[in-house]
Amino acid sequence: MTEPIDPITLAVLAGRMEQIADEMDATLFRAAFNPIIAEAHDASHGLYHPATGDTLVQGKSGLPIFVGVMSFAVRAVIDKAEEHGDLADGDIYIFNDAHIGGTHLNDMRLVRPYFRDGKPFCFLASVGHWHDLGGGVPGNYNPAATDVFQEAFVLPPVRLARAGVVQTDVIDILMRNTRLPQSAEGDLNGQLGALDLGVKRMDELLDEYGADTVRAALDSLQDRAEMLMRAELTDLPDGRWEAEDFLDNDGITDTPLAIRVALEIKGDTMTLDFTGTADRCAGPVNIALPTAVATAYVAIKHIFPALPANAGVMRPIDVKIPETSLLSAPFPAPVGGYTETILRMIDVIFSAASQAAPDRVVANAYGTINALSIAGKRENGQPWVMFSFYGGGHGGSPEGDGLNHGNAPISTATIPPMEILEAAYPVMFRQWALRPDSAGAGTHRGGMGAVYEIEVLEKDATAFLFGERGRFAPQGVAGGGSAALNVFSYEQADGWHSPPMASKMVGIKLEQGQAVRLETPGGGGFGPASGRDPAAVARDVAMGLMSSDTATDAYGEAWKEAQS
Repeated sequence: MTEPIDPITLAVLAGRMEQIADEMDATLFRAAFNPIIAEAHDASHGLYHPATGDTLVQGKSGLPIFVGVMSFAVRAVIDKAEEHGDLADGDIYIFNDAHIGGTHLNDMRLVRPYFRDGKPFCFLASVGHWHDLGGGVPGNYNPAATDVFQEAFVLPPVRLARAGVVQTDVIDILMRNTRLPQSAEGDLNGQLGALDLGVKRMDELLDEYGADTVRAALDSLQDRAEMLMRAELTDLPDGRWEAEDFLDNDGITDTPLAIRVALEIKGDTMTLDFTGTADRCAGPVNIALPTAVATAYVAIKHIFPALPANAGVMRPIDVKIPETSLLSAPFPAPVGGYTETILRMIDVIFSAASQAAPDRVVANAYGTINALSIAGKRENGQPWVMFSFYGGGHGGSPEGDGLNHGNAPISTATIPPMEILEAAYPVMFRQWALRPDSAGAGTHRGGMGAVYEIEVLEKDATAFLFGERGRFAPQGVAGGGSAALNVFSYEQADGWHSPPMASKMVGIKLEQGQAVRLETPGGGGFGPASGRDPAAVARDVAMGLMSSDTATDAYGEAWKEAQS
């Protein structure tokens, strides 16, 4: 049993360990070849428990969704190592199997044990979104996939390094299963460098403070996180609140899919019960169980932002996922569009929580990353794949209007800059602007969505879209209004067209000079529109964020007063 640790030492060690994860993040961001990691920061690093795989520390720049799912990934490596019984210092496991490690197959996970005194002290892990891993669609967001093999190459946990010796045959297999081997090798080397740095920094930390003290700090941080979470729950009223929303379709059958939650608080515990959610579907909006559990953590972290990022936060929370639902899909069900489904999970958790504690919750954000891939070949025959995600409006909050053109609330990933995309790929952005009239009305309106129009400069290309919110708009809370729908269109010789399934389409042939266009949703409104300051309505109209007609329809008397 470890001795209690004093608060000052605990705070210092918490900061040091978070800094280790932050440095690992920064190392990969600087070294990665693909813009989704280097610019958008779709990656994460952390420290994990040597026996359970629980998250101990995560960097501030990493994606919140990885806090939860990476514990499942590390647990899978622990199980694999125990099966063989030969875990060694310098071993590194690599895999992308989403049914084991959560999220989707683009997220390549590297897990390395950190040894001290001949025993595993913790695990270090790195995860990053690789640009392409084979499959039926360049960039791997395949809205027509009916199994994971149509999405990407699947790698179970295997040893990339044995006692410090890299297994080059594993790298050969990986590089043979991507359209962009140079990008993949650069990202892999960046992740290996991040793990090396993590080992170096852990050596320095334990040399300075000793293994027992650092171990005591890690245990104490989890216990304190649990204590803080229970205190937060105790401050909320007991009760049960329900919410539902829908996915447009699964990309195969044009039928809406319900996502339902019942949020129940009893004393210092919470239950999130997703009974009533749609059953497993044919298309790739299924998610694996680790992803569903991790999503609950992301929503909780938004509602209680001051809580630390470790596994202790989830101890008082019971997440119930029906085994037959699309939130618990077994291998080899397709899960490539996980982002769209977990965004809807967060939306319904927010909507349910707003009934219990409206002062803590924001309205629904735009609710889709609009994963767009455009691919072709350059004049020299080299393939190019531009994959990116796109922004929209965030929901209004008790404190003010929602953020215009923000990134998805599942992450801290940023939208790659237009200049970077145009420099890297043969495309030109005709438009990159805020979308007027896209926000939900409210006392505090939602943020504005965006308009992107992208022209192909090469001889020809093919586009693929995996989006959502084409038929079910982001909702307001506390009486706020819904935002605009997501709109996608593509240019052909006879004019502009829209996908039959609204938000998903594969195989869009584009000739040189033709374009695709995204008009993303804004965020939902917070509070009734009748409570909005007339001066704020007038300002939005004057700035071109809202038309006079929309102001009349949404705000009525407030707009009349602003004009008088």
